[in-house]
Amino acid sequence: MNIASGRKEELDVNITPLIDVVFLLLIFFMVSTTFERESEIEIVLPQAAANVVPADDFALEVTVDAEGTFYVNGKRVINSKIETLKKAMQEMAGEHKEPPIILSADAQTPHQAVITVMDAARQLGFVHLNFATVKSNEEK
Repeated sequence: MNIASGRKEELDVNITPLIDVVFLLLIFFMVSTTFERESEIEIVLPQAAANVVPADDFALEVTVDAEGTFYVNGKRVINSKIETLKKAMQEMAGEHKEPPIILSADAQTPHQAVITVMDAARQLGFVHLNFATVKSNEEK
């Protein structure tokens, strides 16, 4: 009596729906995860105070008009080269080693002109740089 047949049935496991579910879970977790954004640049914002520099202290005032022309203590600098600006700043500073610099730039001044003044001051070793502004009439 041979009851068992000679054919064995093969089991067929279809894993395609399982792969679909795993990918959907992966996508869900990737989308729902919050990523922490870290800034690569750390800055400390400056604080403004209402302190006024006494009038008898020497200050070097550098003015830049809308065309990018430099004026050091009211005297026009011949050209816009950094070497000429450095020479004019050094002559006006005289024996003062680290005079405070007040940078007055027109609102329409090219950004490069302001950077040039800052670079010239840094190269001369003048580290006390102030930006002159006008108080806004708009209230927030």
